[in-house]
Amino acid sequence: MSQTFSIGIGGAAGQGVATPGDILAKIFSRRGLHLNAYNAYQSIIRGGHTFLTIRAGVDPVTNMGDTLELLIPLNQDTMDRHLRLLRAGGACIYNADSIKPGEPADGVQLCPLPVSTLADITKNKVAQNTLAMGAGLSMMGIGFNSLESVIREQFGKKVATVADENIAVARAGYDYATQNFKPFANPVPMTDTKYAVLSGNAALAMGGAAAGVKFYCAYPMSPSTGVLHWFASNGRKAGIMVRQVEDEIGVVNMVIGAAQAGVRAMCATSGGGFALMSEALGLSAMAEIPIVVIDCMRAGPSTGVPTKTEQGDLWQMLGAAFGDYPRVIAAPLDIGDCFTLMAEIWNIVDKFQVPGLVLADLLLAEGRLSVDPKVLDFKPPIDRGEMITEANGDHGAYNRYLITESGVSPRAIPGVPGYTHVVSSDEHDENGVLISDMYTNAGKRRAMMEKRMRKEQGIANAVPPPRLQGPKDADVTLIGWGSTQGVIEEARTQLAEQGITANQLQIRWLVPLHGEAIVDQLRNAKRTIIVENNFSGQFARYLRSETSFVPDGHIRKYDGEPFMPHHIVEAVREQLAGDTTVSVPTHEIMV
Repeated sequence: MSQTFSIGIGGAAGQGVATPGDILAKIFSRRGLHLNAYNAYQSIIRGGHTFLTIRAGVDPVTNMGDTLELLIPLNQDTMDRHLRLLRAGGACIYNADSIKPGEPADGVQLCPLPVSTLADITKNKVAQNTLAMGAGLSMMGIGFNSLESVIREQFGKKVATVADENIAVARAGYDYATQNFKPFANPVPMTDTKYAVLSGNAALAMGGAAAGVKFYCAYPMSPSTGVLHWFASNGRKAGIMVRQVEDEIGVVNMVIGAAQAGVRAMCATSGGGFALMSEALGLSAMAEIPIVVIDCMRAGPSTGVPTKTEQGDLWQMLGAAFGDYPRVIAAPLDIGDCFTLMAEIWNIVDKFQVPGLVLADLLLAEGRLSVDPKVLDFKPPIDRGEMITEANGDHGAYNRYLITESGVSPRAIPGVPGYTHVVSSDEHDENGVLISDMYTNAGKRRAMMEKRMRKEQGIANAVPPPRLQGPKDADVTLIGWGSTQGVIEEARTQLAEQGITANQLQIRWLVPLHGEAIVDQLRNAKRTIIVENNFSGQFARYLRSETSFVPDGHIRKYDGEPFMPHHIVEAVREQLAGDTTVSVPTHEIMV
């Protein structure tokens, strides 16, 4: 990994941690830098510790990293918790009036700001935040004009005096640091490249809109609510109907109704809301009405830890609804992939007339990442499968659930002349008529069940198997799924620096799994370790149930926070020394 610059800003909820984070993210992005941002916070409005990490660099930045170059503690608690994350050459900028520094590591510069001298804190309650931002940018070698322009944008909807006041405070901090603090050894670089900065929720919403979604509804549930926010803000101008519904049962049934009427319709929720949607997924499958449901996982069970991340819903998705039915389940690898995946899964869902499930998590949903605008294809290929939209003039000749070799039947939009049909949640014959009398219709039930399940082979053919990343003869093969892609990549780099070669198999499509292809690629691995952000090793159990494959070891984390690269590196080293299951200890930024 090339040189990166990481900033940690922490304080109590309500102290204004998010605003300086937004401003710094804009400045880094406009300097042509990649960035990754993650906010660790509690589910309370006031009080409770909040810690935002922003990491930037010339090359792609896929995770929050292990250490910090700059710490801005807004209260004593943050100083006490996080000073140890600063490495040699780093700095801590803090309010000297109210915060006492701890004992930093060798080579860390303590930068006390006389806040009450530099600003009128009786008028500006968050003066320390603005002063620290100005001071930090001076030490990074970034011109003050960059900060001034972003502050004016930030407060543009308010009276000009508010922006002017904050610019004056930021200038005081900038000048004070220039005169009193040592600048960082390496100024933050600048390139000519321009990146978009997206949250995973925004990327999921934008990807759905690009894929042709025309109906979106949801019941707000963290951490999926940002998807609803995006659609509510942009739906009207994008020609998308958006509804907030009373509960998740109503949500998924409205989505199914809209999809039956012929539009692409989707919703998003978290684990608790998805539990309420499960029964309706069976209706989607039985009636062969394609929908997409996004599950942004948070730590459970029950209400769990609403503002923390986890990969804990895999088995819930695998067992959602009851009975056997074909489905598609995919886990985006990063925030850019949240966008890209939507068009892919929609084409599969429409073509095979099945429910599609997107398994994201809080790390992606509420994190932010720089994305090359060139990869954001707002006009992706759209395949709606065997959809009938024009009249044939011949009533009675149409069987909605015609038994076919592929299992996919021609699908008519209700109201198209000549294509009258019945839709029901009960088992039915080719025409949609119920077949509850199994004494005379057992054969029809078997035939219809087999028809639906034949779709699985077509779906499997439409989805590529995962591929090993890295050297084939590696010492260790790390297996992950979904959002652990980037942190495993960086862990592999760190392991290589320590003389341990590692490759990686990252699973994006969970159903279909392509078990044979996975086992074939792992057959010659020297040592296999599965990395998961949950307690029980849900993917390890799933892979074993489908293939009988058992890895040599496991790395699991379930404290509500994501992996840092060194967690994986240290766990790999422990396993090479003989410990086959490592549960990563309490996270450095646990709140």
